[in-house]
Amino acid sequence: MSQHAPTELNLHRQSRVLEISFADGANFNLPCEYLRVFSPSAEVQGHGPGQGTLQIGKEDVNVDQIDPVGNYAVCLHFDDGHNTGIYSWDTLYQLGARRKENWKEYLAKLEAAGHKHKESN
Repeated sequence: MSQHAPTELNLHRQSRVLEISFADGANFNLPCEYLRVFSPSAEVQGHGPGQGTLQIGKEDVNVDQIDPVGNYAVCLHFDDGHNTGIYSWDTLYQLGARRKENWKEYLAKLEAAGHKHKESN
């Protein structure tokens, strides 16, 4: 059973933001790019520690479709063809709670790899 269950989930396609609210009052606005580069899929995270793949050029990615996965998660279908990440409610909550730290770390990894992000979130 998920520790965090959402009370509302809204995709704002024009602004490319997934808004999610939880029963404890937490409310997060998660950009589609952020969700894409932190996808819990093996394609992004790898199969073990340190095996992840840095996602580059995802600034304009959007979500085309959201499919429920049981009562515990959703599968996000991104317009770049990625659709293998299962985002549990707990994963979405943690992505929301750690967004600032995660994003800063991601931008540092991009810079270290010689890539410049075209805009800062």
